[in-house]
Amino acid sequence: MNELGTSEVGALVGLAAAVALLIFFVVKTKIHAILALIIAASIAGMAAGMAPDAVIETITAGFGSTLGTIGLVIGLGVMMGRILEVSGAAEKLAYTLIRWIGKKKEEWALSVAGFIISIPIFVDSAYVILQPLVRSLAHTTGRSILTLGIALAGGLIVTHHAVPPTPGPLGAAGIFGVGIGEMIIWGVVLTIPAMLLVTIYAKVMGPRIEAMIERDTGETLSPAEAFEEFQQRADEREQELPSLFISILPILLPIVLIFINTFSTNLTDAGVLDLPEGVVSVAGFIGNPVIALLFGVLAAVYGLTRNQSRQGTIADMEKGVQAAGIILLVTGAGGALGEVLRESGSAEAIGEAVASLPLPTILIPFIIATVVRIIQGSGTVAIITSASISAPILAQVPDVNMVLAAQAASLGALFFGYFNDSFFWVVNRMLGVKNAKHQMLVWSVPTTIAWAATMVMLLIASFIF
Repeated sequence: MNELGTSEVGALVGLAAAVALLIFFVVKTKIHAILALIIAASIAGMAAGMAPDAVIETITAGFGSTLGTIGLVIGLGVMMGRILEVSGAAEKLAYTLIRWIGKKKEEWALSVAGFIISIPIFVDSAYVILQPLVRSLAHTTGRSILTLGIALAGGLIVTHHAVPPTPGPLGAAGIFGVGIGEMIIWGVVLTIPAMLLVTIYAKVMGPRIEAMIERDTGETLSPAEAFEEFQQRADEREQELPSLFISILPILLPIVLIFINTFSTNLTDAGVLDLPEGVVSVAGFIGNPVIALLFGVLAAVYGLTRNQSRQGTIADMEKGVQAAGIILLVTGAGGALGEVLRESGSAEAIGEAVASLPLPTILIPFIIATVVRIIQGSGTVAIITSASISAPILAQVPDVNMVLAAQAASLGALFFGYFNDSFFWVVNRMLGVKNAKHQMLVWSVPTTIAWAATMVMLLIASFIF
């Protein structure tokens, strides 16, 4: 490392300039986040004293190594999600949970359904698919459409931010170099309280916001009919959908295989189990995220597309991959920025400064993600940017739980979804909410509640683990 690369002041100035330009490009110019991340990486490297050719070599190496870790997993995940989306499997799960949980508890059923469905399916698509169910339930049960709509969106958004193979947390896992199985476990644990609190908010505030809308605008959102009519239509619709087992198998199968690998490896290494080497090797193969997701895609293809032509099935999978293209490039560009920070020495210098701050280290990626999220709106971009900046820095700080750090980068991006967030508009427009004040009560407040709940959970988990 050269002298400038090890200078704390030079590293801080270089990184600050790179991040400032990154935010400026994304917010104020026509430059895409991918290009902005590459420009920021170049500036950070040269400001830290790296030679130009070394910067370029480091950028390409970081881009390739990041996508080499998670590129296939993202691709397979979106293929599977697309099949679940078009086959009706997501609807089947929602209808089943509503029937199981029962009358007058529909918001809890929708919240749990969203919590599960958003793991493999993009959050915007999942909400669009299930919105007719929300409206139908509101019309036929007399429940507030905002209660049901906010509960569904809350369940969807928390796992979208925390549980792979959703691209954001998957990218954070790749950049931090942590296991997918551990990321899934912690994602579920850390977001359950957030889901519960958002659902309670939906139950308490949904009718009040509706009354406010009616008072302010004269519009009524939730006319009521009879629950039996909904049940009859639900029964008729369910006959057209795949079975519950085959609907949920593509989601559960890869998760189970990944967990088998995670637990067998960890318990064997810890001496808790004395498994034969061959068993551990087989578990490692089938539980590798690429192979596990491959099994999930195959289960979706052969279980959910039996009434679809070969060409139609392939077209659906390709459409899913097309949607993932930008996410793959953004994730790779984020990895490039992180690699530059590592190789330039900036991460080491800043890590030493961070370690001396009177602030829980786990909050560093959380705060970065929060700031980027509020400035530019995209949760995925906020996650990848935070992970790219903080991962090489926290690697220089002793006793940091890197899985929790990856989750911190993911969960900080929950903060205050508002006008520059596409999902803000999806939720509000599909619920018929048009006034800005009402829109923020419907979505900005619940996302902030989820953000605060996950921050508390992160601090507790970091203190214990």
